[in-house]
Amino acid sequence: MFSKKIETKASIHELIASRWSGRAYDSKKAVSREQIISLIEAARWAPSCYGDQPWRFIVFDKTTNESAWQKALDCLVEGNRDWAKDAPVLFLSCADSVLSKNGNPNRWAQYDTGAATENLCLQAAALGLMVHQMGGYDADKTRELFAIPEQFTPMAIMTVGYQLAEDKIPEEIKEREYSERARNTLDENFFEGTWNKPIS
Repeated sequence: MFSKKIETKASIHELIASRWSGRAYDSKKAVSREQIISLIEAARWAPSCYGDQPWRFIVFDKTTNESAWQKALDCLVEGNRDWAKDAPVLFLSCADSVLSKNGNPNRWAQYDTGAATENLCLQAAALGLMVHQMGGYDADKTRELFAIPEQFTPMAIMTVGYQLAEDKIPEEIKEREYSERARNTLDENFFEGTWNKPIS
């Protein structure tokens, strides 16, 4: 993947600094089964409340099950489908709303599922793969097509694959691929001791 530099107040691990959500995938380059298992192993070892592991991931590998992959792709909004069609693998993450430990509501499920997803994203970056998480999809349609039980909340569909060579990136997505990576300043989101007292 080509690098998109970021500015930080202190040094951070290169794996975190280099991870970003691209859209230009190489449709001719498959993701191996071993790589897919590596990604879900990384997700499996995320922390969770009570060790409950509320996440569930459905994998859609175009190489092994093009029909299921196509169904997942069709759940995306048109703007996402336009570029996601080149990703060889899609993932759907879901969060269990009930704690398996005691049957109580699990208000941390979505938080924990996010942690598992970030593990997956960082493992992908370590393998030279690109992941793009999307909220732009029809959650009700995914529930129906993939028989997702009511207690599970569909969270995000993710594209996984190799970045397309820079000289082959289509003009219509070049601007977004090369856009500057930006975040709020630390004092906008991080406080010390009390609410809205910026950390320095």
